[in-house]
Amino acid sequence: MRSALTFTLLLLLLAPLAPAVFVLPTLAQDATEMPALPRPRPDRDAPTPPVNIAPPAPETPATEAISALTSAPQPVSLSARITEDGSVIPHGLVWRIFDTTPDASGELALVAKSDDAIASLELPPGEYVVHVAYGRAQASDTLTVAPGPNEKGFVIGAGALRLNSAITGDIAIPANLLKFDIFTTGSETSRSTIAEGMLANEIVTLNAGTYHIVSHFGTVNAVVRADLRVEPGQLTDATLFQKASQISFRLASEEGGEAIADVEWTVKTTDGATVFSDLGAFPSTVLAEGEYLVLAKQGETVFNREFQVQAGAAKEIEVLTTAY
Repeated sequence: MRSALTFTLLLLLLAPLAPAVFVLPTLAQDATEMPALPRPRPDRDAPTPPVNIAPPAPETPATEAISALTSAPQPVSLSARITEDGSVIPHGLVWRIFDTTPDASGELALVAKSDDAIASLELPPGEYVVHVAYGRAQASDTLTVAPGPNEKGFVIGAGALRLNSAITGDIAIPANLLKFDIFTTGSETSRSTIAEGMLANEIVTLNAGTYHIVSHFGTVNAVVRADLRVEPGQLTDATLFQKASQISFRLASEEGGEAIADVEWTVKTTDGATVFSDLGAFPSTVLAEGEYLVLAKQGETVFNREFQVQAGAAKEIEVLTTAY
């Protein structure tokens, strides 16, 4: 009993000398408050671990069926409208479908073509480029063909243009003497040709936009230019006015006399440039307004006359042999 009491007293005496121990409650820390660990730096000297490539799965009836489904031609339907809210164009379309991978020459291979208003095609699943032309208007877009029916609509944004010319003062010009060229806008060196040699009153379909128009009256120097705007879904009628006239020539020994045959004709501008030449008794041409000199050569003799052209009706220039 005494020994037990002695041990207890000894513990009481030594207790102040021992370090204090505190028991704290456990705190739960939100995972979002934990700072991100630094990304380990790759060891550039470490050997590259071997890569195990699994062998291809053997062909099974199921995989063969899937492969056949994904490579078999699928139905494709293509249609086009002039404007977003317009009706489907019923005729005049040309469809061309190209592969997206260039061939050895760098061109996209043509894989299908259709002249139907609504093109009904069959194409293997994959990516394609579709080009549709409506007159001289055109549009292009990509096409993704997936297993099952495929449909795609195009908006061409086309308008129409009809051209004519008249002589200033609303004097009609014979249609056979008119030709029109259509170019893109911009500087003369940067323009691209859209159409050449179009006839009067011929309707041409174009993408909506502004175009540079050139009107040729005859084949010499009667030329008028203008920039015209084509609106989508609309026909634009335009008349370009020419400051020119049809001119015919005759050589006679007296005023109103009989025309002399086998005459060589040359017409020059005031700066000496030759703008017209012909052989015959009644040559004719179209000349723009201005001052000219006509030379009529019969044999070794040359007769000449200065004359002026003003916009108006056709005019005859008579050269007299007795006046020179």
